Amino acid sequence: MSVSRYSAEESSSMPKRVKMGVPLVLSFSDEDKLGTIQLHDDALVVTLRICGYDVKMVMIDQGSRVEIMYPNLYKGLNLKLENLIAYSSLLVGFEGKMVIPKGQIRLPVQTGLDVVEVDFIVADAFSPYLAIMGRPWLHTLGAISFTLH
Repeated sequence: MSVSRYSAEESSSMPKRVKMGVPLVLSFSDEDKLGTIQLHDDALVVTLRICGYDVKMVMIDQGSRVEIMYPNLYKGLNLKLENLIAYSSLLVGFEGKMVIPKGQIRLPVQTGLDVVEVDFIVADAFSPYLAIMGRPWLHTLGAISFTLH
């Protein structure tokens, strides 16, 4: 796991925009594809600043209705079990098995100058990723994930 420190709490289904700055646009053109091999449609995996730490291995998943955090990251952020809010819905893991969440926690996620409060569901299940960012977060940012470039 890879985390490093920088700079937040509560509950609802959609992330909450905290701070707005100068809008940054990250875009690519077909020229950016020149010289690359486009054999795969790989998962979009990024580094995000979560709760003040740079967190690697965060998957962007347009198919996920919730944002998921796995125990290694939760512990790495020095969060305690008593910080969790009850979350009663079951989740379906990568293997198709039902996963009982440990709870939910609201944490700030920084992307460029934007900081969004995100409700993470903490799931005790195997994942090659430390967290999964889903549709609520993408919608709040007004972002579109695109794996072609």
